Amino acid sequence: MKPKILTTIQTYSGQLFLADLFAGVTVALVAIPLSLAIAIASGADPATGLVTAIVAGFLISALGGSRVQIGGPTGAFIVVVFGVIAVHGYDGLVLATFMAGIILILAGLMRAGNLISFVPEAVVNGFTIGIAIIIAASQLRDLFGLTTPDLPAEFISKLETLWAARGTLNWASLGIGAATMALIVGLRRIAPKFPGLILAVGLTSAAVAIFHLPVDTIGSRFGALPSQLPMPKLPVLSADRIIELLPSAFVIAFLAGVESLLSAMVADRMTGGKYRRNAEVLAQGAANIGSALFGGLPATGAIARTATNVRAGGKTPVAGIVHALTILIAVLFAAPLAGYLAMPALAGLLMLTAWNMCEPHKWRGYLAEEKANIALLGITLVLTVVADLTIAIGVGVSLGLAIRLRRRHAGPADWDEPKR
Repeated sequence: MKPKILTTIQTYSGQLFLADLFAGVTVALVAIPLSLAIAIASGADPATGLVTAIVAGFLISALGGSRVQIGGPTGAFIVVVFGVIAVHGYDGLVLATFMAGIILILAGLMRAGNLISFVPEAVVNGFTIGIAIIIAASQLRDLFGLTTPDLPAEFISKLETLWAARGTLNWASLGIGAATMALIVGLRRIAPKFPGLILAVGLTSAAVAIFHLPVDTIGSRFGALPSQLPMPKLPVLSADRIIELLPSAFVIAFLAGVESLLSAMVADRMTGGKYRRNAEVLAQGAANIGSALFGGLPATGAIARTATNVRAGGKTPVAGIVHALTILIAVLFAAPLAGYLAMPALAGLLMLTAWNMCEPHKWRGYLAEEKANIALLGITLVLTVVADLTIAIGVGVSLGLAIRLRRRHAGPADWDEPKR
């Protein structure tokens, strides 16, 4: 359970630092617009996304069991966070995140990280695709510039509300969102190592400001972002509140644990390294406690940002620490600029994130699986979209373990590098 940074620092050099410095800054430029967009889509203040990326990102790299893991807010949490805020308020989310951190630390101490091999891949794929569908639906309002009341959390009701508002389509918003997506895709193909996200969102947002387009921005909707971190404080604790939020805390802990271990596993495949499972789980626990103390969102290892770090040349956890410090510097000195970011540009960014989460290049392979795996994926997906993520995970894991018991010869789940 020894943090990886204690191993890598023994042979650290100036050459490694330069590689980590470049990679950390590159990842930070990707993480800034993503963190803002994820916070907004979750129903939270955009500043909370940056706070999470700074605090949790630092702790995950400093204490984690992976050389190259990058942590922060992720798309997988949008559905959970939105639901918790809607029912329990933002203070309820902070307490649930704090509790999830404690659960993860206990899990790490009990070496529960070794249980990752028992989570069926079909379940992970099912709720990941389901979450992606929900994320995409939640971004349609800003992408099309629709004028609607607050969108309901329930998926079918949300689609009905969006359809009823179809007459309020804002062509300027749609144009900015489409241009952002086209730029992101184009830059990714032309220069895969270049942080095209920040450039694409920045260019289309600049167009909104220069041509005075009738498009919402972060500033017009949320006001100015703070230029400093909030002071840490404990969430309000009470026995009734803890019992009420315990199911949400377990879901957050499960998602944080599973996604971080999958991300570290993907990173190992890309680098040939070997991460420490239980150290990673402990780091996720510390990161979620830290994020909650600063009023941030749930956090975990981010697969897309971790892959970006590897491709940019990150070698040790120092790259993740540089990433967190770079975002902190941006908050301290460039927070006013974030107010100009256009909402449809961020919506376009999240639409592409949702598409990549679905991993469409793997769909043909899913359909070639055994019928039991296809059914398990489908059940988890449908329950995630139309019911509740807690139910989807509970039912999916239970059915998956039952299937696994029937075929005891099956080996651990195998994971390929996702392009999220």
